[in-house]
Amino acid sequence: MSHTLGIRQAQKQKTRQALLDAALGLLEEQSLSSLGLREVTRAVGVAPTAFYRHFRSTADLGVALVEEALGSLHPMIRTTVSTTGDSEERITRTIELIARHVDGYPAHVRFIARERHGGVQPVREAIREQLARFAQEVKDELAKDPVSAGWTEDDLLMLAHLYVDQMLITASLFLEALEGPEQEREERTRHVAQVATRQMRLIGLGRHHWLD
Repeated sequence: MSHTLGIRQAQKQKTRQALLDAALGLLEEQSLSSLGLREVTRAVGVAPTAFYRHFRSTADLGVALVEEALGSLHPMIRTTVSTTGDSEERITRTIELIARHVDGYPAHVRFIARERHGGVQPVREAIREQLARFAQEVKDELAKDPVSAGWTEDDLLMLAHLYVDQMLITASLFLEALEGPEQEREERTRHVAQVATRQMRLIGLGRHHWLD
């Protein structure tokens, strides 16, 4: 009996993941607010009623996609602002990690960029909650740095939000660089890295002189 239940559970999880993957593929060309569940189930090859065994609505599916896209990034975000290395090393590490993630998961990055200010409220709220968690984790890492001595909690959190927003902007720019003409991709990507480096340096300079 337990073996049969295990098989059923595995099949259920497989179907759920197939629905998520199909939705992500369909969202390459449209927003979540325009996505119909019949489109998703047709892409997977299951009946529309099967959708409701896994998600209450397309908004619920969108929230699950937010968790898939952002939930696993918390360790990476903390790594980008860890106290290991000098400021230039940290900036280089951050930009390399972002570029690598965008290259590996472009559909997820596109989904977050589009739906962060999209028309589906539960998804907007889920993204906002994840980004707030990122900011809190970045703040906790920044607090460990001697440069943060004397900073208030509110100011550290403000700085953390600046870093998180900059990471999102950089990810979006890398995504745009990947989607243009292939022969110019390397040059565009290098330009994004250069601009992002300067922007991160500017935030860093402001940080060092904030208490002046």
